[in-house]
Amino acid sequence: MIYHSLNKFNIDVTSKCLVAQGWIPTKNREEVLQALKEACVDSNAPVNTVFHQVYTSESPPTYFESSKVITAFQSVVDAYGVARYREMNPTVFTIVTFPFLFAIMFGDIGHGLLMLMFALYMVLSEKKMEKKAKNDMVEMAFGGRYLILLMSIFSIYTGFLYNEVFSIPATVFGPTKWVWNNATEAYDMPHGASPYPFGVDPIWHGTKTELTYLNSMKMKMSIVLGVIQMLLGITVSLWNYLEKPTGPQSVERDMLSITCEFIPRFLFLTCTFGYLAILILVKWFSGSKADLYLLMINMFLSPGESDCGKNCEKSDALYGLGGLAGFLVFVAFCCVPWMLFPKPFILKKRHARKQGGQEYEILGGDDGTTDGLENGGAEGGSAEEEFDFGEEMVHNMIHTIEFVLGAVSNTASYLRLWALSLAHSQLSAVFYEKCFVAALETGSAVAIVIGFYIWALATFGVLMIMESLSAFLHALRLHWVEYQNKFYEGDGYQFEPFSFVLGIKME
Repeated sequence: MIYHSLNKFNIDVTSKCLVAQGWIPTKNREEVLQALKEACVDSNAPVNTVFHQVYTSESPPTYFESSKVITAFQSVVDAYGVARYREMNPTVFTIVTFPFLFAIMFGDIGHGLLMLMFALYMVLSEKKMEKKAKNDMVEMAFGGRYLILLMSIFSIYTGFLYNEVFSIPATVFGPTKWVWNNATEAYDMPHGASPYPFGVDPIWHGTKTELTYLNSMKMKMSIVLGVIQMLLGITVSLWNYLEKPTGPQSVERDMLSITCEFIPRFLFLTCTFGYLAILILVKWFSGSKADLYLLMINMFLSPGESDCGKNCEKSDALYGLGGLAGFLVFVAFCCVPWMLFPKPFILKKRHARKQGGQEYEILGGDDGTTDGLENGGAEGGSAEEEFDFGEEMVHNMIHTIEFVLGAVSNTASYLRLWALSLAHSQLSAVFYEKCFVAALETGSAVAIVIGFYIWALATFGVLMIMESLSAFLHALRLHWVEYQNKFYEGDGYQFEPFSFVLGIKME
């Protein structure tokens, strides 16, 4: 192991010494220097070790301090790609957004409690389990124990929102306020009664309109959550432009990318599907009877049309938005050429100025910062890099088309939250009614035991294992494709600290 490590050194024939180069975190520089001094003293070396910082243009590796709690979340991000140097780490938001999106699809108080018990067992006995030999499946689950813990907590929370315990309506926050009216043969809300205090009113469960109501609610909720997360991704890209590295010790403010990428992208998504999300929220809070399908169709095919449906009166909160919708469509269409054309031509002009000696590179100040408008901003910013206008134009065209079409497909992709939530709820209800309830109705003790056994087996095998894995994979897809592609390149490489201990373990 020692000779293998020495082979990584270079030989300086003139100075008759070995030279080693490597990366270290800036804050650990003094610790490394102290360790080298102690090694010289302990080994009685006649010559001290020379520690010297080397300045290079090579991109440094990526290093994030982690802990056993967030390691699983960082692994989810790193499986997509390691962040490049000084790139925004998606794990900061993934710690919350990943278990929450999982819980939207897996929401149930009972199933969440079962998962919570499994996660707590691994967390509380982690010291014992670390010493035991484990197969691949157990090792994977143990490594993500804190991720599973948060997923279970969020699932319990969304279970309270849905008011379901193993598909059974829960009345944790009291009974429903709806009262049956024999005269009209329908449920009525008494005058002055308040809505159900938290979550879905349990009165909806088992009614003929249950699926219609829940489908409408969950579908709209999926769109709102999807738009919020995509806008978050675009907003995070602003950080990458404000702190874009130009070397290990310097950064620049890439104003060109901010102006020609961040602003038009944010405006385009806000003026289209952000507008739809706002319409959904206004309809929920105002009790509007507007037809959202008609509003969105009129927005693109009949700009300026104020009609909002058959049951929508002029006093409706969403009536008369034709002018606003037309203006938003105009802004969205203007954003497409804004994203497509200015940046390649500006980069071409800057490159021509540099080739003619009319512009110089701006050296970083004491804080290592420069201004992106001065030195080239984005691609092609360095005079040493070759610039191909045709390649830049094609590259920009591909990214523009990808974003515009992706705004539609990515928003539609978030509907999987609605689909999997519905599937999970209905499967749970079918297993409960056809296995356990059917056995209870027979009145036979043997049938009840067998029915309970089949129901428990189906709940564990299908819902707790297959459905949880399905929800996990779909949440993973939403983060990798719909969310992270708005700001995350993921083309860096991991910092691997030198360690004799790790080397011995690998051998």
